[in-house]
Parts: sequence; C-alpha cells; structure tokens
Amino acid sequence: MQAAYKIAGIDVHKSMLAVVIADAATEGEWAFARGQFGTVHSELRRLAEWLAQHQVREAVMESTAQYWKPVWRELEGQCRLHLAQARSNRAPKGRKGDFRDAERLARRLVAGELILSFVPDPEQRLWRTLTRTQHQLTRDRVRLHNQLESLLEDGHIKLGTCVSDLLGVSSRRILEGLANGQKDAAALAALAEPDLRATPEQLTDALSAAATLSGLHRQILTLFLKRLDLIEQQIAELQLAMANAVHEHHAAVTRLAVVPGLGVDSAQQIIAEVGPQAATFASAGELASWVGVCPGREESAAVSKSNRTPKGNRAMRRLLNQAAYAACRTKGSLFQFLYRRLLPRLGHKKTIWAIAHRLCRLTWIILHKGVEYIEYGKQRDGKAMQRRAATLARQLRSLGYQVIPPTTSAVA
Repeated sequence: MQAAYKIAGIDVHKSMLAVVIADAATEGEWAFARGQFGTVHSELRRLAEWLAQHQVREAVMESTAQYWKPVWRELEGQCRLHLAQARSNRAPKGRKGDFRDAERLARRLVAGELILSFVPDPEQRLWRTLTRTQHQLTRDRVRLHNQLESLLEDGHIKLGTCVSDLLGVSSRRILEGLANGQKDAAALAALAEPDLRATPEQLTDALSAAATLSGLHRQILTLFLKRLDLIEQQIAELQLAMANAVHEHHAAVTRLAVVPGLGVDSAQQIIAEVGPQAATFASAGELASWVGVCPGREESAAVSKSNRTPKGNRAMRRLLNQAAYAACRTKGSLFQFLYRRLLPRLGHKKTIWAIAHRLCRLTWIILHKGVEYIEYGKQRDGKAMQRRAATLARQLRSLGYQVIPPTTSAVA
C-alpha cells in the first residue's frame, strides 16, 4: 500500500481562495477536502495551519495577475509549491467553478498536463522588482519626452528640429530658460553648447516664437521639467540599489557586460531574470525556449504548420531584442558579420531575432559555465574555413571542374 501523499490545489482570487486537498496516492476517484479562505494576512496564516494539519506536501496554484504572490510567500518553505499558467487549466465552457478549478489543478499537476512557471528565490524576486520598476520609469521618461515635444509644437517652438536629443544638455538649458520666462530667442540660443550641430542662427529662428509663448505653456513646461528631474533621480537611485543588491555577483555582471550589445545595466537586468548562474536551466536551448527566442513548432500529420516563436519571458525578450539591435551595429563584432551574412536570406526582423537567439545561448554559457567572452571579430575560424573550402570543392567537382588542393608553398 502506497504511503499517503497529500496535495493541494488553490484557485487564487483577489479577495478569496478556493482550496482543495486530496491524497495523490489514492487509487481510483479522489476524495477532496474543501476550504475557503480570505487573502488578508490572518487568513493566509489560517490557510498555512490548515495545510499543515492535513500534512500537505505539495501545492499548486494559478498565476492569476499578482494575487498569487502573497499566498506563495506565506507557504514558501512549508511545502513544495508550483505556479501554473492559467491557460493550461482551462475548463470546458459552462463547467467552470472555483472549487472545480482547484480540483482540476491538482489532477492535472499529477498527470503532468500543466504549464508551470519559473518562480525564482525571494532574493531574485526582489531584483526583478528593482529592474522592472526601473524599466517602468524609463518608459515614463519616454512618454514625458513625447508630451514635451507635443507641448513645444503647440507653442510653435521648433527646438526638436535643431537638436538630436530633446532632453540633452543644450535642450534642457533652453527649456529651463523658456520655463523661467525668457522671451529673447537669441539669449535662449546662446544657452546651447558651442559644439551643437545647429548654428546659433538656426536655433534663434527655431525659438523665435518664445516671445509669444503663453504663460500656461510655460507653467506646464515647468511641471514637465520637475517631473523629468524626479524620474531621473528615481532611476539613478534604483540603479544604485540594484548595483548594491548584486554586488557579490559582480564577476558575472562584468563577464556579461562585455558582450556586444549589452552593458552593465542590461547585464544586471538579465541576472535579475535568470539568476547569476542561470542554474534553473539545464542547457542553453532550455533557456532559449523559456525566453521564447527559439523557433516554435506546430505539427500535425508530420507537417509543421507554423514555426513562430512561443510566448516567453517578456522582460528577457525585450532585453535580447534591444541587445541584438545594438550588437549588429557594433563595428568589428562577430554579430555585425552575422547580421550581414543572414540579412539577404532572412530579412531584417528575422535576422535580429536570430541574433537575439544567439545572444540568449551565449548568456547561458557565460553565466552557467563561468567563462569569459572573447571577441574574435574579423579573425576567421580555421575549422569553418576548412568546411567552407570542402563545400566549395564538392560543388565545383559536381560541375565538372578539377579541383587541386593547394600546397603549402602555394598558400604562402
């Protein structure tokens, strides 16, 4: 007779939890014990005590928005936890219920039919909170940039046509002058850096409407600049906090930051997502599959209907996509030559995605194996050259040409 193995299924909602417990070692139909709990701290403690009384060794819950996080933190360490993606526990239409969903979770977990999410340890989850909050602030800065440009256009200030960065040093000085009530276009143009590409005459012409700019425009501009200063201050604080949080893993950050397309900030964000050693993923291919940068496969009747990439970790997909754009523009890097080689066959978007895939696998190797990145650049791989020469020789022989292998003296 098998020993009892209690398992719990938890259907998570914002204000209530539907929990069922069953003995997974029981043969035949399972008998479920049901319980309903709230989501405040006292109710979560009562849930933990109830599961401990029933000697539950394993629990599974759905990843419903962010509501699963308090439940996970309360039960972490008490039993083995699993987080299932909600779409893998769908109910037939017209047969959905809270306790039914919880029972289905438990059954499908034992049957191996659920798609489980990767939940890192508490420290890494804090890293993710830091980096993702920083990303949200960066998006707020971009949104503010667009609002600022719209405000200037509304006031007929054409500063954006003379500068490449509307939030750069010269532009910030000019914008502060506008906000402080300066109406002389020549005086505003004199605030720019001497090495600015636009001439003082061009700047004066672009700022000629400063004399007629309304007081409300200047007031809104002042609010925008204050918000911009606050956002940049908060971003700097989060960057410093993240650097202190991963200080003991500075070697991994350094190894990853030297990869073309990446940097210190990108390296820290990647480590926050996959961990300093990427220990959860057994291979580079497994990491690429989790991120969602590998080719997908939808097969029916031995025919693949689609090779679209699967959905994966959105933060990592964004990071790798941005890094791929930067890597293919790094002069002399291997990724620049890879981009030029793949572009005629795949096109721009697919080539960028292929480079992102290569960067993802490279990330796993650097973190998991602890190796250093070496940029070979224009140095050719000897084995690759031999394979290429053999392929060309075979193709020439198939066309009827006689191919004579080069001698050492001939190569010299």
